Amino acid sequence: MLTRDTARPEGGGRAASGSAPAPYRQWPILTVLGGVVVGLLLSLAEARVGILVVGGSLLLGAVLRRFVPSVGMLAVRSRFTDLLTYSVLGTLIVVLALMAQPNPWLELPFLEEVIRFTVH
Repeated sequence: MLTRDTARPEGGGRAASGSAPAPYRQWPILTVLGGVVVGLLLSLAEARVGILVVGGSLLLGAVLRRFVPSVGMLAVRSRFTDLLTYSVLGTLIVVLALMAQPNPWLELPFLEEVIRFTVH
């Protein structure tokens, strides 16, 4: 038996009823994308804060994907894959923003040892 179509991701239905206007049906993805746009605009004034908002928006996407049963276009693949992707990318962006130079807000001492062994 051949697969002729792809299955919709779980939670990939409309986030609101079909009678609602299109933006209301896709509020989860619009919320995450809106947060990313706000973060990019904030990064023009203060880079670190803007990048933190972008990472926070991806983490919000992971929370929405976990707890909202129908998230519309926010559901790309299976729930596990979406959670893993949004969580890992959001966490990495937040941690890298906190470690940005100059004057990092977060310092991880073991990274100096890793760099010393890989560069020298």
